Amino acid sequence: MRLKVRSKGQKKSPFLFGGCLLLCLVLSAPYPVLHAEVRDRVAAFVDDIAITLSELEIRHAGTVKITPDVTKEEVLNTMLNRVLLLREAKKIRLEAPSEEELLRDYIDLKIRAFIRINEEEITDFYDKHIGDFGGKELDDVREDVENYLTENELNKRLKRHIDELREKACVNILL
Repeated sequence: MRLKVRSKGQKKSPFLFGGCLLLCLVLSAPYPVLHAEVRDRVAAFVDDIAITLSELEIRHAGTVKITPDVTKEEVLNTMLNRVLLLREAKKIRLEAPSEEELLRDYIDLKIRAFIRINEEEITDFYDKHIGDFGGKELDDVREDVENYLTENELNKRLKRHIDELREKACVNILL
């Protein structure tokens, strides 16, 4: 390979001139063109996972359609709880086609599997709420009562589990 040495009388390359001109234009451009503006901010962190304000606003707008008086703080707490539960599901290497199914599988495996409603609890509930069953016999509503009691217990245990996860995690709300 031979290097071409230019003598003092030769003309400069048009590419070099064009490059210098482009550099001058870029450097003299107005500041906003060179600086990308941040339009979103972090609403909360769960350890190293951020929830942005735009994510919160999108989720809140969707939730308001179903539950009109839900606050942004309630939606944010739900989002934080979801992050914690999904992280735990991934730690135990659960897999599912969607996050919803992953959450359901995790809750079924870690909480629902340990709930047992005995016959006495079903009978006690039926006896205390007999008027709510419209004259139906216990045998006709046994499954409904058991499902109700199971879901009620699941909600209590899930809340305790989330509280434990929050205690172990670094949750920082920036709103």
